[in-house]
Amino acid sequence: MSTRTIRTDYLARVEGEGAMYVRLEGREVRDVKLRIYEPPRFFEAFLRGRAFTEVPDITARICGICPVAYQTSSVRAMEDACGIAIDEGPIRDLRRLLYCGEWIESHSLHVYMLHAPDFLGYANVVEMARDHGEIVKQALQLHKAGDSLMAVVGGREVHPINVRVGGFFRAPSRRELQTMVEPLERARETALATVRWAAGLPFPEVALDPEYVALADGDQYPIDLGRIVSDRGLDIAPAQFGEHFVEEHVEHSTALHSRVRERGTYLTGPLARYNLASQRLRPLARDAARDAGLGETCRNPFQSIIVRGVELVQATDEALALIENYEPPDSPAIAVEPRRAVGHGTSEAPRGMLYHRYEIDDDGTILDAWIVPPTSQNQRAIEEDLRAVVERYMDLPDDELTIRCEQAIRNHDPCISCSTHFLELTVERG
Repeated sequence: MSTRTIRTDYLARVEGEGAMYVRLEGREVRDVKLRIYEPPRFFEAFLRGRAFTEVPDITARICGICPVAYQTSSVRAMEDACGIAIDEGPIRDLRRLLYCGEWIESHSLHVYMLHAPDFLGYANVVEMARDHGEIVKQALQLHKAGDSLMAVVGGREVHPINVRVGGFFRAPSRRELQTMVEPLERARETALATVRWAAGLPFPEVALDPEYVALADGDQYPIDLGRIVSDRGLDIAPAQFGEHFVEEHVEHSTALHSRVRERGTYLTGPLARYNLASQRLRPLARDAARDAGLGETCRNPFQSIIVRGVELVQATDEALALIENYEPPDSPAIAVEPRRAVGHGTSEAPRGMLYHRYEIDDDGTILDAWIVPPTSQNQRAIEEDLRAVVERYMDLPDDELTIRCEQAIRNHDPCISCSTHFLELTVERG
């Protein structure tokens, strides 16, 4: 019986450092691992002892691509602990507008810079640009629009400095937001073109059936708040996250693996959002999805590039609507007084649901922190995806199978640097 080993020691075009390992014996897939070997960066540990007002600036440093997600989940958790809920009004609208900027810059980066080379047969975007310059120009135009929106609302593009517990340090004027109308209108047209282009790519025939988990926010497509729901009957408040989900250490990864208690693997992210809330997309995005051949659900992870394109249409169109209806708040923030309590916050990062839990003291000192990034939630699903791809395409030569496996990982746009935890250490002495 022959043994084949497929190994990629350094995954390209993912955010962070990781590796892939696959072992086949004959026609049986014996082992599949997504190895995350970056040292944990201990954000949960060094948040302890800091003031509750510091969480937006500290947690934003977890990721330079999706800092708004960490800021939003963290401030919602702190506001929850302090008995505050900003679920409507101009402050909530500004938060959602800022989040749209992040979706635009993150999805455009992934669709064109990280994912498109796989479909077009290039090792990287630099090689791709030589033959597909217009595609790269589209990516840069979209990315710039998202960055500019984050700068106007958040104070700067990377690690925004305008977010605080209770709202913002400063609310932009209507005139300032109006400067974003023309760039966003152009970005919206580019987003529509992105969906049309992505729909014409060649897609491997793979269908997965994990439990899809995302937020539910009434009649809106989920971005900045909501209950946690799934396609298998889950419907809980963020405070119940720990009752239904569990994180576990695995030997081959410094990031934890998550599962639904007593059920197993689940997937969060664009496919989950789309499968659970496609009917809540704005009409323009819903029409774009239909014209691209997507039904109300999509279970082929390789087609997630189309879904991200649809979410680009959603984010640009919603951003324009929020700007059109914007009225500056009387105050950019509401007063938030600390109390001894536990708070929970969730939001939809570009890569999926992001959960924060904090315990604070009477004076607002953080006593404990628990952060569950999307990538750690999706690692089991990514490995099961890898297994399905290998089983489907094991007759390919090793080099082609390796490329297919790497593409399967990049379907999920893993942000490997989100290894936030402090690993438990057990010392036995004789």
